[in-house]
Amino acid sequence: MSHAHGEYVSNTKKIWLVFILLSVVTTVEVYLGISRPSFLYMNNFISMNLLNWVFIILTLYKAYYIVWAFMHMEGEKSNLRWAVVSTVIFLALYLLFILLVEADYVFEVFKNATIKWNF
Repeated sequence: MSHAHGEYVSNTKKIWLVFILLSVVTTVEVYLGISRPSFLYMNNFISMNLLNWVFIILTLYKAYYIVWAFMHMEGEKSNLRWAVVSTVIFLALYLLFILLVEADYVFEVFKNATIKWNF
């Protein structure tokens, strides 16, 4: 992890690679958000359209890559990497599950209520 005897290593190439990769993924997200392709927007999977799933997957990929690059996880031991990454993945999936279940419940309550919703 640390370099022997003050050896200087330039990370300029790595920084540009991370910048370009994250820029490409963000550009894809923005393009999909603006264009909203009908084959992704009109098809549902587990109570949510495929476009939202693509956004979630790309956002999780960006978060993982940011942790990998800027927290220097590539230089750590495998057990530590898995401890950090698996915890984050579990919590993100758990939050996603809770949000989907609760949102579906609220939608059904408003849909079947006698008072109609205005939003």
